[in-house]
Amino acid sequence: MAFAGRWETETQEGYDAFCKLLGIPDDIIEKGRDYKLITEVIQNGNDFTWTQIYPTNAKVSNKFTIGKESDMETIGGKKFKATVSLDGGKLSVSFPNYHHTSEICGGKLIETSTAGSVVLKRTSKKL
Repeated sequence: MAFAGRWETETQEGYDAFCKLLGIPDDIIEKGRDYKLITEVIQNGNDFTWTQIYPTNAKVSNKFTIGKESDMETIGGKKFKATVSLDGGKLSVSFPNYHHTSEICGGKLIETSTAGSVVLKRTSKKL
């Protein structure tokens, strides 16, 4: 149940380069740069509901079960199927254009998205 709760972005590294690589328009990158993303996680054993709330209250919510293929959606509305794994306390999933991991480290939610050599690392505190 370590992931359960409401989290708010404290720091992020590699944001601009990662967003540009994904083709996000400059004006959207600018709006989101200093935004404190809210991540809400409901965890019931291996079942998760993972919701991220973006500027202008846009939100993406994905429900998944560890080890089972699930229907997922990106912030851009792209739908895809993916299987989330849990290894050593780290959640791992491949999105269409990048690989994403989430872990709890020192009481913080650490999310790392990797696309080729470009890495976005977001650290969030529990609210």
